[in-house]
Amino acid sequence: MKRLRLSLLAALLALAAAAPAPALARFHACKPVRDPYPHSRYAHVDLTRIRASAAVSCTAARRVARGAHRKALRIGTGAAPRRFLMWHGWTVTGDLESDHDRYVARKDDRQVRWRF
Repeated sequence: MKRLRLSLLAALLALAAAAPAPALARFHACKPVRDPYPHSRYAHVDLTRIRASAAVSCTAARRVARGAHRKALRIGTGAAPRRFLMWHGWTVTGDLESDHDRYVARKDDRQVRWRF
């Protein structure tokens, strides 16, 4: 009986070790974009908490955040707080109504997230 318990415990530990990592582990942190809108009403407000999926480099993630966010600001807020826009093939959603605007850009299996 003791041998059965030990082998069952070993099997459970092996399955736990082989389980995929949590979804957040697929993302890596990138440096923020500092002061993307100098000499505007958004001067000194950074694009922070940039996270990119494993298939996206930090250089590309920062470029997506900068370009897509610039387009989102041009569109402005409307009746619905969630916006859906396209930027160079990336589908971008964001919340322009809260204190800290959160955005997600998706293209195929790649993803970039950031906060303004």
